[in-house]
Amino acid sequence: MATRPIPPEVAVESIPKPETYLPYYCPIDQECDVFIHAWRCQLPLLLKGPTGTGKSRFVEHMAARLERPLITVSCHEETSAVDLVGRYLIQGAETVWQDGPLTRAVRSGAILYLDEFAEARPDTLVALHALTDHRRCLYIDRLNQELQAPETFMLVASFNPGYQRGLKELKPSTRQRFLALHFDYPSADLEAQIVSAESGVAVVSARKLVQFAQKVRQGVELGLSETVSTRLLVDAAQLIAAGLPSRLACEVGVIEPLSDDPDTRQALRDLVALIF
Repeated sequence: MATRPIPPEVAVESIPKPETYLPYYCPIDQECDVFIHAWRCQLPLLLKGPTGTGKSRFVEHMAARLERPLITVSCHEETSAVDLVGRYLIQGAETVWQDGPLTRAVRSGAILYLDEFAEARPDTLVALHALTDHRRCLYIDRLNQELQAPETFMLVASFNPGYQRGLKELKPSTRQRFLALHFDYPSADLEAQIVSAESGVAVVSARKLVQFAQKVRQGVELGLSETVSTRLLVDAAQLIAAGLPSRLACEVGVIEPLSDDPDTRQALRDLVALIF
């Protein structure tokens, strides 16, 4: 498959630094370089990692850096191939075809981001097969039409490995159609930098929030189904920056979203009290 040269304005070494570019994203490793080269080589990309580790923001950031339109689909258990490809709708006395987000992305050469890809129905994954290999085309059965994806089109998907004890894992045959990047929570210093930059809260408060999060992430005895995400820390930090007391911000921004169990919530409150 031929690859296209990266135009000077989007070459890796000439891309503006994240801290001066919107939407804000702070690289943890070489994920930005990988994304650029995946786009250049016309290869689909799979982002793996826990909820709230910046996968969606990363895609938004890279789409802006490449100056490509971004179409995002939040997948769920009812998401079907028809939802992505399109359907006939009745308008007045006529039946008209309406493109789905996948078809719109292929036609326009956009970046298509399928968030929580593994949640979608199996027929959805099958509809993508021809777009994830050398064919790079989309078959629309109802129109008897085949669309060839332009060079600028890119398919990006994300999922949370191990969600619901493996009930929503991707099949190996599907995973092997993608390049893959693993996302995890950043180091304490970097996470505090991100929280402060995203919320406007003082760095000292951001560090305390990250300290709290790290203790929760290590506390397996709490029995949480999901741990503290960077997203939750940013939410709490925004409340603190707006003037809400730190403990109350942690209560409504982190503790309550994490658990309904009274004992677990009290343990989290005690931990907050030790730090704030």
